[in-house]
Amino acid sequence: MTDPYATAPPADDIIDDDTESARLDRQASDFLADADRRAAEERPFGQTTSIRQAVREDLGQTREWARSRAASTREAIVDEPIKAALYAVGAGVLIGLLLRR
Repeated sequence: MTDPYATAPPADDIIDDDTESARLDRQASDFLADADRRAAEERPFGQTTSIRQAVREDLGQTREWARSRAASTREAIVDEPIKAALYAVGAGVLIGLLLRR
């Protein structure tokens, strides 16, 4: 019996590095690396020197976002108190139905 792997592979089975897919892979890698570089330059916390400083900046942004959302929620409740109360009752009924199951 002969070894089927002893002969050279057909020309169709040889992988060529200059194929279209290899060229597209290189272009995609270059594109992603360029996008990462641009994103790092545009980030407001890109110049931070430590993780601690980055976390503090993110926490400050989160606090500001939460304060603005709380203020807008308060304004909406003051503007339409009955609508807000009905939403609260509806949410309570839904939660009660879910917990009962």
